[in-house]
Parts: sequence; structure tokens; C-alpha cells
Amino acid sequence: MNPSDYVYFIITKKPESPLHIKLGSICYIREYTYNTHNVSQPGRRTKLPVTFLKSLNNIIYNIDVICMEKLSLEEADFLLACEPEDERLHWFRDNAFQASLGLTVGTNVMVKEEDEMLMGVIRYIGPILEPNYVNPIRGRFFGIELQKPDKGKGKTDGSFGSKTFFLCEKNCGIFAPSSRVKPLVPTPVSPSMAQLHSQQQAQNIFPGDNVYFFIDDKYRFGIVLDIQEDGGQHIVQISTEDGNHDTRKLETVPPISTEQVEKLLIGRMKGIQGHCNSCYMDSALFGNNSSGCSNPENFTPRYCQPTPQVCVCVFFCIFCSCCCGKAVLNDLCAVCSKGFVQGQDIMRFREQLQKHGYCQSFTTDEKDPEEFLIIVMHHILVLEPLLKSAAGKVQESYCYQIFLDQNHSLVLPTVQQLLEHSFHSGGLKLAEVPSCLILQMPRFGKKFKMFSKIIPSLELDITDLLSEGPQQCIMCGHMAVEECADCFKEPVFSQTGFKVFCKTCSTQVHSHPQRLSHQPAALEVPKGYIDRGIPHSLTRDRLELFAVLCIETSHYVSFVKHGPNTRDWIFFDSMADREGGQRDGFNIPEVQACPEVGMYLEMSPAELANQVPRDMKGVAKRLFCDAYMYLYRSTSMCLYR
Repeated sequence: MNPSDYVYFIITKKPESPLHIKLGSICYIREYTYNTHNVSQPGRRTKLPVTFLKSLNNIIYNIDVICMEKLSLEEADFLLACEPEDERLHWFRDNAFQASLGLTVGTNVMVKEEDEMLMGVIRYIGPILEPNYVNPIRGRFFGIELQKPDKGKGKTDGSFGSKTFFLCEKNCGIFAPSSRVKPLVPTPVSPSMAQLHSQQQAQNIFPGDNVYFFIDDKYRFGIVLDIQEDGGQHIVQISTEDGNHDTRKLETVPPISTEQVEKLLIGRMKGIQGHCNSCYMDSALFGNNSSGCSNPENFTPRYCQPTPQVCVCVFFCIFCSCCCGKAVLNDLCAVCSKGFVQGQDIMRFREQLQKHGYCQSFTTDEKDPEEFLIIVMHHILVLEPLLKSAAGKVQESYCYQIFLDQNHSLVLPTVQQLLEHSFHSGGLKLAEVPSCLILQMPRFGKKFKMFSKIIPSLELDITDLLSEGPQQCIMCGHMAVEECADCFKEPVFSQTGFKVFCKTCSTQVHSHPQRLSHQPAALEVPKGYIDRGIPHSLTRDRLELFAVLCIETSHYVSFVKHGPNTRDWIFFDSMADREGGQRDGFNIPEVQACPEVGMYLEMSPAELANQVPRDMKGVAKRLFCDAYMYLYRSTSMCLYR
């Protein structure tokens, strides 16, 4: 039997008959038979002739489709290994089930065995039961080799029955269904593991372990000799490469403030040194370091600026500790005193990314910053998706690509206008206020730009973009109860903002002959607001701009706003100059103040439209003409995420 020739279902609602069918049972039907029943026809109740897996006979039962949910072959195979049926159904409805489908051989996991969570590594994924030629699938299990300190707590050496599926020491192997296996490093769809992971990080270091750590601005290697606890903090004694084994308590270093930027960051050989097509990574890291999101454990106050070096080390070290099984023993902020990262340090990071399978060309080829940032946020820092948009159902992502209709009328747009037009054309809303919003402009690398200039919006007002929350009528200021998508592009209204009205204003606006065909939609007004008829002020939800990534002729650079003043801008280029030849030379990174950016941002759109790019002062032209990615943050939400 070919498993792909069948369609699979799980029983989620008790059928009227037969009564012995249990919730959570899995059944199947030939795909050809399924297609002939036309189950998608509206208003039609269809019963399908299905056969149940693991049944004592092959009797076909006619089950109503409303009692079942369709499964993919992979989902059915993993679920079949989970027993009994009620636990299988509970696991199917758990968000973590989808995360388990992405587990691969070599993944570090926690496996539940007799009410105890054990650490291990996946060595095998597949069936372990003998073939059953009556049913198309047998159930897919995980074969896990236990790691210290849980070695010896298993029940096998990798064998099940008379077959060997993987090799490990005696009593160091376990076969388990997906419902008992969780990734050691949590993912956004397995939040229940985040607390477990944080609790276990300190216990994952043992005497004799090889570890990587930072001290005196240098990346070091050593062996753990002893672990002591002092006032709730763990102090680790390490034998280093030079034979020393001193014990030190490593103190934190405060981040660079706005006042220190000129002294510590501005100049040549500052920032991140570019090497071998690394500019996409250099600019992304340098730009992101000011968000307060690169190290959620150590959020810094508004406009306190960690250096790019801290950002690089955070990414690199968390990557080593989570993905390589190496422990990081120092507070990473202790390396921020010089504001410079060598190209070879970035290359080590790129080698680790390549080694662990994220991409086989990370050490050689130019990448898109989006690809790199997603790997860092999703796989390394294991952050929840920054953006949750709603278009029927909530969708999660880390970045948002702006798309526009072909018939738009924008000529010199602001980022605010681009975001609103994109959401309008896509029928999108924000499900919640994001802590950080990464926007990709409507361009494709160096080949195509939809606009010759884009005006950066220092603040994004996202109040009207939220799917829930009170909104004010754009005409009178009363509580809005309707939104009109057709009015969005009406020239008589303002150029920004969604068009929302109270009931009275909506009736008046749509009594105009040109708007009789409009179809306003009701807004979701929170309880307690609906009866407020008098004008009142509502809090606006705003995000502030903190960095911009730009591209010109395949080279990425970044602008960072480092302080509260309009002209507090710096410009970073990881390959601003070069010393020596192509083989024996090196790139010279540079960070420079660019207050001229603030001067242009204070201009009106009409004044900006008249600016000739080649005549713009300093590096301002690159911000307005070459912008590729804008990074915004919520100063309030960053405190919690």
C-alpha cells in the first residue's frame, strides 16, 4: 500500500453512529474515493466511507465529515504513534504539535519518561513496529539518545524488537511519540519550553565540559574545573588554553550612552569590520544594536546604546550555547569598551551558521539582511514573532514586506503612507502592538526601486492599523463605529490614516452621490467605549524609528538614531575603505556622525521633492534614495518583550 494514495482524518466530534468510535481515532479513505464525494460543496452534509487505523477489522464506516478534521500524511503518521486516543486528540490541538513536525535528526530535545524530563539528541525518526500490510501507515516515532546527566535512564541501546534503528550505549536510548518530545531550545510555537529552558541553562554546565566564553574583550576556550554558587550566582572555575585556572566574578558593563557615542564609536576602524561579502550582516547587526531587543534579558533604558560589539557577541554566544551545546560564562556586555569588532570574529559567527546547516554559503556569498535576521531571531535568540497581523486569522512573522497596488497615486511617499497603503491593499490589520517592526520597502535589491525617494517617518502611528481598540471619527472626534475602505483614497480626506467614522458622520459622508456605492464596515469597539458620545482624547499607539538599512550596488550600509534629538544620527559602513591589496589587505569600517540627515527630515515634502540627490549634503542621499529596510520599536512594549 502506498501511504500517499490515501487521505487521512482524525475524529474530533463524536459521530452519531457507530457509538464505539472514540474521539482521537484516525481513519483513512482512498484519495480517488474522497474526490468523488465532493465534500467542498456548500450546505451539503457528506458521509465518507472510511477505515480506522489500528482497528481489529477492516470494516468501512460512513462517518459525517463534520465529525472529522483532515490530516496530512506526515501529521497522521506522527499522531498514530500517540496513544491513547484522548491524549492523541489533546496533542493534535496543542500548538506545540506543529513544532514537533519540524524536529530533525541531531536536534537536542527533552523527552518525557515516567513523569521525568530527560535530555537527549534525536538519532532516528520513523516507524518501529513491524509492517502491517492492512494499514497504509504504522506510526512515526523518535529514537533518542540520552545525554548526561540523564545517561543510563533509558530502556534500549537503539534497538526495538529484533531491529536496530540507531546505536548508543546500553540503557541510553528511548523510543517516544511526538507528544513526549519537546525541543531543548524553544521555538515560537512551543512557548511552554521557554521557562524549562531558562531553568536548565545553569544546570547544563558540568565539570569537565569544554566551554567558550568572553573575558577582557577576547573570545576564549577552556575546560570547567569546578562550579560554585555565591548569592544565587554561579561562579565557574575554568582551566584556560594557557594553563591558568583563576576564578573571577565577571561584572556587567553599562551600555554606551548618547553622550559617549562620539568618543567611543565615531571614527575609522569603528563598528564592525567587513570581510568577504559580510556587509549585509554587518549593517544588520549594527542597526539592530540600538533596539534594546537584541538582548531581551538586559533591556537598556531609552536611548542607552549598546555597541555593535555587544550585539555581535550576544548573537554569536547565544548561538554557541543553544545550538552547539557550548556554555557561555560571561555577561556579554563586558566586551563593549572598544566599539570595534574584527572581521575574523564575524567570520567565526558565519562559520557556525554554516556548520549548523542554516545555509551552506554563509561564509562566502552576500545574503539578504532579512534572511540573516530571521535566523538570528527565530533559531538563535528564539524570539516570538515580532509581528502578528490579522486577515481573517492571525499570521505571525518577523518582517513585513510592503506591497502596493499598481494603481496607487504615491509619488514621494512617507513610510507611514506606504505601510497604510500596503495594509489597505492586503486587507490586513495588526493583531497587537509589536515591540519591534521591521519593514522592507517595495524594491528588489539593486535591480528595482518603486520610488526614487522615500521620506522616513520618525514615528509610525499604528492606531488605525490595530484590529481592536477604540478609534476616533476623523470628522468630529467622537467614537468611531465604522470604517470605509472605499474612502481610503478619497482626495477630500487626509493623505494618511484609515477612514473611520461615527454613525452620524458616516451617514452624512456616504450620502454624497460619489460615495453612495461605498460599503462601510462595522468596527470592533471595546466594551465600555460604545456609549461615550462626547469627544474625548484617546491614546495613540506609535512606534519610533531607530535604524535604516540601505543598499546601493550590492553594498549594505546602515543609519542609526542614537538619541532623542532630531540630528542624533550616525552612519555606518563596514567597508568604507581598504588597506592593502585584494589578497593581503583588509577593509576599514567607519562610523560617522550625520546630523545633516536631521536637517532634511525637518523639511516639508515639497522642499524634499526639489532636492537633487547628488547635491544633498553628506550621506543623506543614501538614506532617502537607497533605503531598503526600516526598523521601528515601541518604547513601551520593548519593556515586556
